[in-house]
Amino acid sequence: MNVELIAHTKLVAGELHVETNSGHLVPVQDSKAVSLVAIRTCYSPNKPSEILDLEGDKYFGDAEKEANRLINMIFKSKHTSTLEHVNYTFAVEGVSRSLLAQLTRHRHMSFSVQSQRYVKFGSNDKSGGFDYVVPQTVLNGNDIAVGVYMDAMEYLQDTYDSLRAAGVPAEDARMVLPNGATCNMVLTCNLRTFLEFYEKRKEGSGAQWEIAELAEKMRSEIVNVEPWIENLFV
Repeated sequence: MNVELIAHTKLVAGELHVETNSGHLVPVQDSKAVSLVAIRTCYSPNKPSEILDLEGDKYFGDAEKEANRLINMIFKSKHTSTLEHVNYTFAVEGVSRSLLAQLTRHRHMSFSVQSQRYVKFGSNDKSGGFDYVVPQTVLNGNDIAVGVYMDAMEYLQDTYDSLRAAGVPAEDARMVLPNGATCNMVLTCNLRTFLEFYEKRKEGSGAQWEIAELAEKMRSEIVNVEPWIENLFV
């Protein structure tokens, strides 16, 4: 599985800087600035377009103490609709169709998924055949389990190839491809949605290992570019 963050929320006006107590200008992370605008719009007499100019120093000065306090208060009070304005887009590669089915149980995520109708998975096609995920429980089992699993994948590949050779179109031959067959996708979600997804699918939550791995990798990608969000993961 490979997971890469390929886009996230940015300010149109460019990088925001605030002055610290020592007189230095420091950058504010864009997603944090957008979150503050959304939160303060609910409570401020100022217009959304004015909030960063009129209130930015108050909230982002002094090591962003007031901004952190406000965001934490909003998070704890579950007024998290204000975090929906921050978005992330990921390239997700080499995950099973079983994982894809689990993802569809979550709301407010957008998917563009590699098609088994238009991408042909015959042994002689450009794909070279379908790839598949092997559960660790199979690999950690014994030679019999590994052999049974691999034999099943080879049989399904041969079956797919035979159906195609018999004139069955790819969109119908794909019916024999297994849940373990891999796919690639572009996945977009907002911050509120991801926090909810992560809480349900993180390691130790009882989620299946593959989707738990996805949740942890997405979290790592987000925190890598926006460290302030790490405090919201509980």
